Amino acid sequence: MAGRFAQVKEEAAQRPGDTEQNALPPKRIQRYSMFEKILIANRGEIACRVIRTARDLGYRTVAVFSDADRAAPHVALADESVWIGASAAADSYLRIDALLEAARKTGADAIHPGYGFLSENAAFAQACVDAGLVFVGPPPSAIEAMGDKALAKRRMIAAGVPCAPGYLGEDQDDARLTAEALKLGFPLLVKAVAGGGGRGMRLVREAGEIAQAIAGARREAQSAFGDGTLMLERLIDNGRHIEIQVFADAHGHAVHLGERDCTAQRRRQKVIEEAPSPVVSPAMREAMGRDAVAAALSAGYQGAGTVEFIVDADLKHYFLEMNTRLQVEHPVTELVTGYDLVEWQLRVAAGQPLPVAQADITLTGHAIEARLYAEDPYANFAPQTGPIRWWRPGRALSAGVRIDDGIVEGGEVSPWYDPMVAKVIVHGRDRDDAIRRLGAALQNAPLLGLRNNGRFLADLVDHPAFRNAAMTTTLIDQWQDTGEPLLQRPVPGEELWCLAAAAFAMHEGPGWRANSVAAYGIPLQWEDQARVLRVQAERTGRVRVELGSQRHELHLLGLDDGELRYEIDGVQRRAIALRSGAELHLAVGGTVFVFQEPSAFPDRDGGQDATRARAPVAGKVTQVPVAAGDAVVLGQPLVCVEAMKMEMWLSAQAAGRIAAVHVAPGDQVESGALLVEIELENNPET
Repeated sequence: MAGRFAQVKEEAAQRPGDTEQNALPPKRIQRYSMFEKILIANRGEIACRVIRTARDLGYRTVAVFSDADRAAPHVALADESVWIGASAAADSYLRIDALLEAARKTGADAIHPGYGFLSENAAFAQACVDAGLVFVGPPPSAIEAMGDKALAKRRMIAAGVPCAPGYLGEDQDDARLTAEALKLGFPLLVKAVAGGGGRGMRLVREAGEIAQAIAGARREAQSAFGDGTLMLERLIDNGRHIEIQVFADAHGHAVHLGERDCTAQRRRQKVIEEAPSPVVSPAMREAMGRDAVAAALSAGYQGAGTVEFIVDADLKHYFLEMNTRLQVEHPVTELVTGYDLVEWQLRVAAGQPLPVAQADITLTGHAIEARLYAEDPYANFAPQTGPIRWWRPGRALSAGVRIDDGIVEGGEVSPWYDPMVAKVIVHGRDRDDAIRRLGAALQNAPLLGLRNNGRFLADLVDHPAFRNAAMTTTLIDQWQDTGEPLLQRPVPGEELWCLAAAAFAMHEGPGWRANSVAAYGIPLQWEDQARVLRVQAERTGRVRVELGSQRHELHLLGLDDGELRYEIDGVQRRAIALRSGAELHLAVGGTVFVFQEPSAFPDRDGGQDATRARAPVAGKVTQVPVAAGDAVVLGQPLVCVEAMKMEMWLSAQAAGRIAAVHVAPGDQVESGALLVEIELENNPET
């Protein structure tokens, strides 16, 4: 196996690719000719991922796109692309009719669903079959059997696979769900029976939270999957999330490719995945793999699937669900096995048998994947939108490093879809090797322009809880209540303040201060901190900076395509320096800081205004529990805005009375839009 993986890296180095240096080996077997052109019914990094493998196998590809994705990378990467509707997923990527029409227009004879959207929709799979198209995934009957979490759990109970206690009944009345929740006890999960990815899931720790959890999970599930049916499941607290990758063909063969550990999560959403799991023994792997393969065979499964388990403190595993699709985290399995799972999908869909037997599958080394999200981990992981001003993943590529992305510099992250924008995946000889490589890759591939979790990911994999395999599925959420330093926003040190002042002083472009031999003060602001630094700049690139009683001499050695080389107090370093309007973005060691010179004419509305509730991001209004004339108290919920798979509640910042409500449920709003006005109690202006 070691020799085979060495061949993988050698072949990868010879293959072209802008962001995938560590490509996978082609395991060529006889090719059938059931289809020639594949439409990818998805977007972003997964569409790019599928297109690359399909192209390697000689297939033509068709991308689909919404209004928001006209300039997205997957659109340009495919051989053909078809517009399928407006930005909202319900008006584009979830439209079965539009997808089938796109296939008809382009002559595509197969559809790959990717993951998310319609990938686990049995009706979509059946519609493809009825239209004479090859669906690159399991048959509709298997999706229906295993995609319904309640039905799948019943199958597992019948098969003797251990399952956590829960309620799987058809009675969906709120009163019945509440009664069953009280019987089960706490903590428990309210879960949508359809879909996945954490959508339609709520954690309940006490009786008073049941009603809101049921309403929120049902609403989110209906919006995401078109099915608001719920189930209840007793939560195995402080557990580990471990899943088994399975594959089956149309000839009755099924195998598993080992496990993935997806325990590092926030709000039930995966953040870091690795293979193999640091806590799974060979015997445990065999037992879980046997259960997973039995589950696939029982449903007449074909293609890629993932059987998810929760593992308790005693390393006992319990069935959670089966995802009838390829998973976001499939690259870690690819890197430790050496197999391209998308290629396997296409070959199985073409009627070919699996290329290997179970005994042929071995695991080599350790792989870790980090999900780069457009979110602010230092503000409760709030989703972020905005322009991508700097994204050069090629700077991070080296042996054992792979980056799957669906964004491009100059593009924009919109509020319409999932906040994940890229995946940084590494392979090492062992776990410590992989952790070290992942930290370096994250530092070398900063994303500038909008807040993201890049620095948080690097800190997380270096945290003792991760290094010692002591993570649980709820630990990150618990950290938010305990003040864990990992969730405290990094603060720029003195050197960064000085570098920012020097960069402002030496830049010769429009709107920047001219060079001067005289010393002068530069006021700078980062977040809510403001300082005045005294600088004296020379045209040679040397800048003397005074910050309080401290003096530093910097020498700006050169700025090459955004990369700034500088020397400070005799030490040379590098940083990414990017000017955007009045802002200076500095990325050092993977951490991005944004400095600006405060305006001489500050915006009167720039501070927080308790009389106005504004949308934190662009999104969809889902709830407005107040009306004009209502009295409200401090902290009372006013409006709920949904964006990028997250519901955000705006609460009253002071007591008062609702003066006006400008939105209703279902409205789409822009970031900063005025939603509610409040007349405050004892308002000095009234």
